[in-house]
Amino acid sequence: MTWLRRLRHSIKLRLLAVFLLLALSVAFIFISGAQKAFSLGWREAARPLLMDYVSRLAADVAPAGTPEIQRAQAIVSRLPVITIDISGPQVNWRSHPGLEALQGRRKPAREGDRHDWGDDRDWDALLKRASADGHTITFGLNETAFERRPRLFGFALTALLLITALAWLYARRLLRPLDDIRAGAMRFGAGEFGQAIALPPSRRHDELGELAVTINTMGQDIHQMLEAQRALLLAISHELRSPLTRARLNTELLPDTADVAPQRDALLRDLAEMAQLISDLLESERLAGRHQALHREPTDAAQLAREVIDELAPTQPAAGRIHLHMAAHLPTLPLDRVRVRLLLRNLLDNALRHGAGAALAPELHMRRMGEGGHGIEIEVRDHGPGVPEDQLPHLAQAFFRPDTARTRNAGGVGLGLYLCRLVAQAHGGTLAVRNARPGLSVTVTLPRA
Repeated sequence: MTWLRRLRHSIKLRLLAVFLLLALSVAFIFISGAQKAFSLGWREAARPLLMDYVSRLAADVAPAGTPEIQRAQAIVSRLPVITIDISGPQVNWRSHPGLEALQGRRKPAREGDRHDWGDDRDWDALLKRASADGHTITFGLNETAFERRPRLFGFALTALLLITALAWLYARRLLRPLDDIRAGAMRFGAGEFGQAIALPPSRRHDELGELAVTINTMGQDIHQMLEAQRALLLAISHELRSPLTRARLNTELLPDTADVAPQRDALLRDLAEMAQLISDLLESERLAGRHQALHREPTDAAQLAREVIDELAPTQPAAGRIHLHMAAHLPTLPLDRVRVRLLLRNLLDNALRHGAGAALAPELHMRRMGEGGHGIEIEVRDHGPGVPEDQLPHLAQAFFRPDTARTRNAGGVGLGLYLCRLVAQAHGGTLAVRNARPGLSVTVTLPRA
């Protein structure tokens, strides 16, 4: 059940249940203990007093040996909790005709319990008296005088629940920093280290305050490590560009003979791949950094897609077979043309490479995003083997390549979709990957800025 699952996964709800159980247990123990103590004290101390008091009341009702109804009525008026029943040869009178006789008589709690005053002998000794002329005067309790007891019980229960609610609110206030700590941990997990976990000054020195300080310190350490790693990667990438340029220049200067040409072309391809890898690394670090900037300008995304396809055609002849599905009247959006061109090139290049053996050509869909059309949605689909479902969530991570359907021989080092995700996020959009069966479908949203 939903409430049971929430109870198992919520400390606050479990604390509330503990408070309620504790309050009910304390109330039960107190009430039962008080009743037990009262009953034991009653048997030991109150019995003689009750017998003496009942004897005095009987003497007051029949001072001359014969019960007098006026005196009995006066006693009942003075003591509403008492009932009087007079029976005998001359006087037969009951103070409360509508009530059963012998009100207040208790039945024994257990069979054979001699101390519970439940048998007739004990009852007669306590509440029955005989007058000198043979009348029997029986005293009892008027239960109608205790009609306020349910109301008092309701007041007591309300007070108990109120105290429990106040205790719960106080406990909730004590645990409120857990929400701030959770939100801060989620920010750190998402790579947002600019806002630390903030707690009120009164809570900075208790256990939760110390936990928040520890997590803030951990977040700062992780941030510094990531910044150092990013700086090192940028420095290495910049430093590698110069030797790569010289190596490419020296390779191009090799003689173009039949013996050297194959090795020369292979070396040029490897150098071009290394240069592309370094460019992708630099671009990914720029987009992932806090100070990434976009050079937005009004862009026709459909026209830009056609330009990218034309650029891919010389190296990948299958680019001319891409099926274009462009919605009419696509909005012109302020986009970074260079970054969106990179996104489209990577998506189409992946679709061409991994759908090369398929009977159907890759597809490029462009449509308005949402009902209002305040953006565009780009979908690129191939008809290749697809990707195992358990690896789909990792496709847009840096340097991740599936081990089965997409191997190193198919090209790429796992930065293509990662760069596409960064470009989409930099524009305020999203990237989603799913298996289209057959093939893989990648959908990118680019909202209006």
